[in-house]
Amino acid sequence: MKRINAPRRTASLSAQLVESLRSHIEAGGWPVGTRIPPEQALIEELGVGRSTLREAIGALVHLGLLEPRAGDGTYVRSSSELRSVMVRRAGSSKRDDVLELRTVLEEYASGAAALRRSEEQVRGLRELLADAEAAAAGEDASAATAVDALFHRSIVRASGNDLLIEMYDHLGTALTSHLGGLPWDAAHAEEHAGLHRRLVDAIEARDADGAREAAAAIVRLTHDHEPAGHDTAHPDAADARAAEDR
Repeated sequence: MKRINAPRRTASLSAQLVESLRSHIEAGGWPVGTRIPPEQALIEELGVGRSTLREAIGALVHLGLLEPRAGDGTYVRSSSELRSVMVRRAGSSKRDDVLELRTVLEEYASGAAALRRSEEQVRGLRELLADAEAAAAGEDASAATAVDALFHRSIVRASGNDLLIEMYDHLGTALTSHLGGLPWDAAHAEEHAGLHRRLVDAIEARDADGAREAAAAIVRLTHDHEPAGHDTAHPDAADARAAEDR
């Protein structure tokens, strides 16, 4: 089992311990969903005092990485404080706001991908288009949603912007979940597929303007196709607000 790096004996021992534990979580030393070792075990392993450890654990709880459960210990809630904050914020936002954010990110990423993509990345996007069409033909909604999410993540990665890639990865689930679950009829499904083909064509042709326009049209179609009376808040809003209150 991978050991946690004990903090050096310098000033601000608690701050060092926070950074050490955070790095351990981000590296997967404690996977998301697992319970961290008991307090006494950590004290002995790290060679720190109880108050120092509790202060560090409390800081990680505040950052959203850890979650205390009464009578059951402390669990890893997220591997990244950025992911925890951004997903929680998106989850408590209105659907329209999330779609607007998705438009901004994907429109820019698509234009950048058109200028920076590799031939291998274009081939990968073509393969994902084929997978999406196969899932749609088989009426497998969950598979279609999964492929669509991977498709858009692949475009963002082709942008070559590491910070954008990280931000989108953290928000990917919240941003792409809106495409799933809508009652697409044949006409809308074909329009949706056609826009994706148009997007890949523009990226392959290094047409940045065309790629941005296609990406914006995909999100706009999702918004326009939303049934009347659909809840404008993200479906996980209640859970997100509850998590913030804990």
